[in-house]
Amino acid sequence: MARLRTPPTNKNTEVTAVNAPLKLPAVKNLVSEAEWRARVDLAACYRLIALYGWDDLIFTHISAKVPGTEDFLINPYGLMFHEITASSLVKVDLAGTKLMDSPFDINPAGYTIHSAVHEVRHDVGCVLHIHTPAGIAVSAQKQGLLPLSQQSLFVLASLAYHGYEGVALNHDEKARLQADLGDKNFMILPNHGLLTAFGSIADAFLGMFTLQRACEIQVMAQSGGAELIHIPQQILDGARAMIAGVMKTQQGMGGALPWPALLRKLDQQMPGYDQ
Repeated sequence: MARLRTPPTNKNTEVTAVNAPLKLPAVKNLVSEAEWRARVDLAACYRLIALYGWDDLIFTHISAKVPGTEDFLINPYGLMFHEITASSLVKVDLAGTKLMDSPFDINPAGYTIHSAVHEVRHDVGCVLHIHTPAGIAVSAQKQGLLPLSQQSLFVLASLAYHGYEGVALNHDEKARLQADLGDKNFMILPNHGLLTAFGSIADAFLGMFTLQRACEIQVMAQSGGAELIHIPQQILDGARAMIAGVMKTQQGMGGALPWPALLRKLDQQMPGYDQ
């Protein structure tokens, strides 16, 4: 997990989400230090998704495991991503039961997707799911993500697909999603969107940045109408082995490297997540 952001000293018992009149109870003193660290990083991740324009009003979701447990944190259903704070995140168990008082419910489709991953992937600390135009555009193409860019190499080294079954409200879908994901870190959900699953919040964000950028490049390259240059198979094979080795050595995407800089960017442009 990336570094802990220390919240400003505040004797009040309530915090206010940025640009919203809603007041929510502060929970820092009610949870462990490890959980608070996860809450701060997850709230930052939500704000970063908003900052980069990848949010979808109050829809889509990011979850993070509470360290040392099978419980996880997810967004309160009703807040936009730029409003989310560490204290506003909802803690649930794998059955979807809220474990702390919250005025909010959680997105039922979000619960289905995220609990499915957390149930079987004990190496995954964060699951990130978005509906961006570029991501959905690539997901709607029969060939899926193409080897057109350096960014695509990182994704293709660990990419799964899960066919569209409608809005994810059917819990029977969980087993099929689990089987399709397997041990992969990236997933494209055809006609739906993108998903990353990594050990840390920082890695899940960096993974999504890479996947989203690969999709944007593909859509832009296709829009020119010219014949596309695919990366040769032998390079793909070599890159897959190299990337797998690097990820094993550094235990992830290396998201801890840009994460402090991303938090500094948030501190300047969208402060308040660490409340």
